[in-house]
Amino acid sequence: MLTTVAVLSLKGGVGKTTVALGCASAALRRGLRTLVVDLDPQCNTTAAMDPAETDADLADVLADPSPDTVRAAIAPSSWGEGLDVLVGSEGAEGHNVPNPGAPELSRLREVLTTVRELDEEEGLPPYQLVLLDCPPSLGQLTRSALVAAQRAMLVTEPTMFAVSGVQRAFEAVQAERENTNSDLQPLGVVVNRVRPRSHEHQFRINELREIFGPLVMPVVLPDRLAVQQAQGACMPIHQWGTPGAREVSLAFNLLLARVLRSARGRRAGREPETEPAFD
Repeated sequence: MLTTVAVLSLKGGVGKTTVALGCASAALRRGLRTLVVDLDPQCNTTAAMDPAETDADLADVLADPSPDTVRAAIAPSSWGEGLDVLVGSEGAEGHNVPNPGAPELSRLREVLTTVRELDEEEGLPPYQLVLLDCPPSLGQLTRSALVAAQRAMLVTEPTMFAVSGVQRAFEAVQAERENTNSDLQPLGVVVNRVRPRSHEHQFRINELREIFGPLVMPVVLPDRLAVQQAQGACMPIHQWGTPGAREVSLAFNLLLARVLRSARGRRAGREPETEPAFD
């Protein structure tokens, strides 16, 4: 069953793209046909996944979500078969308006519907996972991802300012669920770049658990140089092969397992027990 996950934070530099790439790597290892949509105008996800040259990009499909344009903007990642990228564009910033109307907010959902229809026409198996890598701002690009997604994965670091950013992101998820997408639920809060011996990091993790309770993922992502090394080499973290990479890869396997459990729960007509109810 298709699961669409928005990966977001409203503070830059916390590792949102790292989480999207790590989940994509775990999905590739598991053999899930996956599409990664690079919504961040910085295009770091596209650069790390090193897809082939395309005749269109995200800015083009947001301007013209026709089947021809959508198909032209999707390319296989260099990481391996079954992992594709809807390539990012610096020009997407022009679509990141602060107060979009309903047609603009629904545009990405229309694009993903077109992707499914194209796969059916061409006899391709449907994507089992779609990852939406959002920019660190609450404009049209992030909000359209929340309109298109069933789940939102919130990313933070164990620092004071990052904790404030994830609170704002959680509020944005709640507002979008109430106003435009009743299917949307928070999947969890991922704490990235954790140093286990740091008292400050442990303090902030405890603070997050006081605020969000069981929504904070039980697995944290350790601060390991291997992550930056694998991204710089345009390789999935699961193929990097160092002890640090193996440690981080295990964490991403557990994150992906949570995504898949969430999808099974949604298919069965129930929400995961760890998700808080919205009033």
